[in-house]
Amino acid sequence: MSTELAGSNNSMPPELPPTGERLHTSEHGVSMLEHLHRYALARSLCQDRNVLDIACGEGYGSNLLAQASARVIGVDISADAISHAAAKYKRNNLCFVEGSADRIPLGAGVVDIVVSFETLEHHDRHLEMISETKRVLRPEGMLIISTPDKLHYTDLPNYLNPFHQKELYLEEFRGLLRSQFRNVGMLLQKVVYCSLISPETKAQGFTEYWGTYSNIGSSEMLEQQVYNICIASDAELPEAGLSIFDGSDMLAEDIDRRVLLYANSRSYRLGRALTWPLRRLLRKS
Repeated sequence: MSTELAGSNNSMPPELPPTGERLHTSEHGVSMLEHLHRYALARSLCQDRNVLDIACGEGYGSNLLAQASARVIGVDISADAISHAAAKYKRNNLCFVEGSADRIPLGAGVVDIVVSFETLEHHDRHLEMISETKRVLRPEGMLIISTPDKLHYTDLPNYLNPFHQKELYLEEFRGLLRSQFRNVGMLLQKVVYCSLISPETKAQGFTEYWGTYSNIGSSEMLEQQVYNICIASDAELPEAGLSIFDGSDMLAEDIDRRVLLYANSRSYRLGRALTWPLRRLLRKS
């Protein structure tokens, strides 16, 4: 059985100017998949709860959470982001407040769940932020938080995000959370170009999510499959669990090949030849 909840916004204000620091609903790609998957997971845990979304940015995530939660408060340090979110997302159980992650503008013990995705790395007051989330949580409350893994996000690909002040390795992240919470469970995330094979019956621990910035659906089993695979025998069948085949490397090779073919194509070379005088003029000016 699948579920889907839709947003209820018809008239939208203009998008915030893109700066590269925050995800905007005009953007589509890997970051969109990563963020929507995290919010889909969080929403499944926020049913009928009072929720705080720290560093809510444009507000789409708070809006998604509000579709399932009793009440959601979105907090962001940017006054422009808060004004935009309040104008774009209007629900009786949703509000937006300006404030910082290390000085949350709420009283103690007022929310059941704190959600904060991709916030820690944008500042260096990590302990202060985690302490603040613990302060505003009710007893037995829960924090759902994510941050890039410095090893795989920065070190190995030799990539530097100009908006990040302090990234954490996995064990640093775990240690920070254990300093404030008794129980800490880690989930690992990456985006892949893949094929998915799932048992016909409910896969243990598997949920499929889909959707957009305005609505998210879910199912506890794979739906709308394109192929059916059967294992048959008179003997007892072997266990065939959920699996994926990651084709990201092949996709990257195919993209490189297509770019090379285009660069060597007659139309590309002709276009460069025709625009050469203009490009030469622009370089001189």
